[in-house]
Amino acid sequence: MSPALAGVLQLTALTAALALAYRPLGDYMAAVYASPKHLRIEKVIYRCIGANADAEMRWPAYLRGVLAFSAAGVLFLYLLQRVQGGLPLSLGFASISPDQAFNTAASFVTNTNWQSYSGEQAMGHVVQTAGLAVQNFVSAATGMAVAVALVRGFARSRTGDLGNFWADLVRGTIRVLVPLAIIGALVLVACGAVQNFSGIHEVGQFMGGAQQTNGGAVASQEAIKELGTNGGGYFNANSAHPFENPNAFTNLFEIFLILVIPFALTRTFGKLVGNVKQGYAILATMGIIWLGFTALMMWTEFAHGGPALQAAGAAMEGKETRFGVGASSIFSVATTLTSTGAVDSFHSSFTAFGGGIQLLGMMLGELAPGGVGSGLYGMLVMAIIAVFIAGLMVGRTPEYLGKKIGTREIKLAACYLLITPTLVLGFAAASMVLPDALGSMLNAKALGAGSHGFSEVLYAYTSGANNNGSAFAGLNANTPWYNTTIGLAMLLGRFLPMVFVLALAGSLAQQQPVPQTAGTLRTEKPLFAGLLVGTILIITGLTYFPALALGPLAEGLS
Repeated sequence: MSPALAGVLQLTALTAALALAYRPLGDYMAAVYASPKHLRIEKVIYRCIGANADAEMRWPAYLRGVLAFSAAGVLFLYLLQRVQGGLPLSLGFASISPDQAFNTAASFVTNTNWQSYSGEQAMGHVVQTAGLAVQNFVSAATGMAVAVALVRGFARSRTGDLGNFWADLVRGTIRVLVPLAIIGALVLVACGAVQNFSGIHEVGQFMGGAQQTNGGAVASQEAIKELGTNGGGYFNANSAHPFENPNAFTNLFEIFLILVIPFALTRTFGKLVGNVKQGYAILATMGIIWLGFTALMMWTEFAHGGPALQAAGAAMEGKETRFGVGASSIFSVATTLTSTGAVDSFHSSFTAFGGGIQLLGMMLGELAPGGVGSGLYGMLVMAIIAVFIAGLMVGRTPEYLGKKIGTREIKLAACYLLITPTLVLGFAAASMVLPDALGSMLNAKALGAGSHGFSEVLYAYTSGANNNGSAFAGLNANTPWYNTTIGLAMLLGRFLPMVFVLALAGSLAQQQPVPQTAGTLRTEKPLFAGLLVGTILIITGLTYFPALALGPLAEGLS
């Protein structure tokens, strides 16, 4: 069997598995967020945190809950890292420096999981399990809660109420993420992933000598890292490490975990607004972009452009022989089109155009299918932009799901779109003129007269501001400048868009639905899915093309 055919068969199997899980998981999540009842363990949690889970919240109160909870998470995780040296099970590792502790705390609370450190050489078991793994759950649940709040904005009329943040947070964690993560961890352990609290020990090497390694609660963190579109691993090699990702089956299973909730949330959206066809239209848009990017990436990598790669016979540099080009390409697209950041190969080693596809996938806004929750609300904002453009074409006031898109709504959607490009391009431009920042570009003099070095910096801020977390490995990001600025990009790129999303949800929830007429744009039809795909690609292209031209395009054409 040829490697290309093996890649196509894996993609087919993955698509079939996602299709089988789509309806039951989507319906289950809709029932979870619509249920008026609370589980006993949920009631205990509400009492402990002093929350009234039955109280409806308008968007300012919902936002205050999101920001207060996240701020507490940043502070706790920062302090946990700063005192690591005195904690049990620290494996002898020292406390984390202030700038790196801030960067890591911001990273995991924002669902980014950017790592400027090697996990097996920096973080002990307590920080990994009580700090990082906990944020893997609750940061994902926070994104799901904001998405559900926006959906309620479309579904409700003349109330302004968006539900209760604390109830949505706890339900998303207890009823959705924890059960699925347990199942995922058991599968990974059964297939060879590590799950223990062992210390550091030496392992012999085939070529002589020895190296130090340590274990940890790897399988359980790997499961929620993928399921919650987080990305931070126990080891520096991330999902390329055999302790995290032992074989070809676990590799495909981890890709499934990355994609299953973001895709299934479109079914949840359709159920909650009372029209599953609307969910299918959003699903079709996500699916077209995902399959298109995957096909393009596989074609680019199997073409192995460039004389060195052609002489070697494949673009295998930086890829695991256990997975090959096809599976590595599928994983790469899945992780950059979601806010996961996990890697089973080194993205910096992909072909120049392959690296450009990774960058473009993040620049779309992590919405095809996007992160857990953030993908859905990002796609719904783009849908609002698309119906606004369609309304301008025919001279009608745009409507979406029975809600008029007026001046306030389109301003909020526009602000949402402008946040991330401002952060990415602004910080990247600043880094290109500061000597200390330029010194971190290890490839500044190679591969296209600095174009790859520029791509490293552009990738870092694109990954941070879009809450992805993956990186081009040639950049030394563990410096005060990059730790601080990427940390700020992660925080602002996560929470400023949430401000506009919740304000938009509140505005929509106050409206009275308008009846559908013959002139209403049918947003459940294939025509709208095509319009939405075009809107996303055109807006992204107009925003980022100059930067892409200086980086991966210049490198690929040189």
